[in-house]
Amino acid sequence: MTTRKKYTKEFKLDAISLVLEQNYTRTEAAKNLGLNANVLGRWIKEHQNDDGQAFRGNGKLTPEQEEIRKLKAQVKRLEMEKDILKKATVFFAKETK
Repeated sequence: MTTRKKYTKEFKLDAISLVLEQNYTRTEAAKNLGLNANVLGRWIKEHQNDDGQAFRGNGKLTPEQEEIRKLKAQVKRLEMEKDILKKATVFFAKETK
């Protein structure tokens, strides 16, 4: 099995600039860089759609993704607390009888 090649953010941005700023075709730029034209096309599309958040790297989340992660953790914690309180209510109700 072959491993996937990993490219730096700077490399990707330079490749994109060849197409967008220096008027190379996607195929020419990809061939010169040793890439598949579809990969370069995907990079260009991601760069244009992500408002500066493109190519963050592994594990780096957008602010929205980070907020969702925090909110999910908070929901999980609150549900645990609610379950503990329910069990405590049942326990103390039995004790008073």
